Amino acid sequence: MGLYVQKYGGTSVGSLERIQSIAHKITQYRQQGHDIVVVVSAMSGETNRLMQMATTIQKYPDPREMDVLVATGEQVTIALLSMALKEQGCEARSYTGSQVKILTNSVHTKARIKHIDVNLIQTDLSAGRVVIVAGFQGVDETGNITTLGRGGSDTTGVALAAALKADECQIYTDVNGVYTTDPRVVESARLLQTITFEEMLEMASLGSKVLQIRAVEFAGKYKVPLRVSHSFEEGLGTLITIENQEIMEQPVISSIAFNRDEAKLTIIGVPDIPGIASKILSPISDANIEVDMILQNISAEGMTDFTFTVHRNDFEHAKNILQQIARQLNATDIQGSKNIAKVSIIGVGMRSHAGIASTMFTALADESINIQMISTSEIKVSVVIAEKYLELAVRTLHSVFNLDQCQSVE
Repeated sequence: MGLYVQKYGGTSVGSLERIQSIAHKITQYRQQGHDIVVVVSAMSGETNRLMQMATTIQKYPDPREMDVLVATGEQVTIALLSMALKEQGCEARSYTGSQVKILTNSVHTKARIKHIDVNLIQTDLSAGRVVIVAGFQGVDETGNITTLGRGGSDTTGVALAAALKADECQIYTDVNGVYTTDPRVVESARLLQTITFEEMLEMASLGSKVLQIRAVEFAGKYKVPLRVSHSFEEGLGTLITIENQEIMEQPVISSIAFNRDEAKLTIIGVPDIPGIASKILSPISDANIEVDMILQNISAEGMTDFTFTVHRNDFEHAKNILQQIARQLNATDIQGSKNIAKVSIIGVGMRSHAGIASTMFTALADESINIQMISTSEIKVSVVIAEKYLELAVRTLHSVFNLDQCQSVE
């Protein structure tokens, strides 16, 4: 029999009926003899409700108090699920992040896990109990409640699986697993049986909402087998694991990712001198704005243009900072656009196949889709295009790379 860490998201525990259904699913696993640790999110919509209350009281809520507030959402869920399990004759015990002692640093609202004390959990498992842990939250060394950022329950689940040396971490959500691309955009998108940590990490960083990027990083670092499945539908889902020969023999491209939440900024006419990139991007970074793709044009008469992308929500803030930088550097102009999107092809098979980028560019050109920026890594190629062409680009690339013909587990 195995030890499994199961994580259920907000939609999976979004009502009392769903919590009871999840309890039945967990009870079946327990009856099969498995040891089960469950990580749950707050009920769907609850975290947003709490955050809205906070911003009504205080325009920019104090980060420490915000963590105290939003951590209550998961506390409700763990207690209700524990009650539901006991009602079904399955012994269970719930714990908050601080009770388990998921030790984090002190960066409120974006804390990172440093250590997990698994003694309480192991004692309960030995006593035959299901252990239910609040996702998304922890405690710092001085006893303050901390949270891991939105989607942090995935990270909690994977971190617990690593600490407990679980046989598998199972992420239950409202999709059947990881698809070759979003089925809402491409009807022929296929459910993948397996995908590597590297590919999933790229997908998470490039816009896929299936898993939080930090959770995938954790799983890859500690080699925790990670399975994504539907909470209420039968099926094996998608197993995310280390690269092996079987996976290498899958199609060269495994998936198409895209992100609509992109914005582009260009500072025109800055000196082409050593350190210019730092002078432009350091103030952006100091404002806690993440920069994605970067492009610097060829120098002309000692001057150059510098373009970068940020999350669309950060566009106005980044633009204001860039205007100050432009004055300091005597730049010619500032240009920006929020009408862009990023499309990426991903696959470990790209390591051993040439001409993949060329195929991508040709396919887009045949549809008269102009490429504004390009970024590559060993297993992905990303392009920035006009947002209005996003769905056409995704469908075109999905067809060109024959992703509708890959193996699935449906």
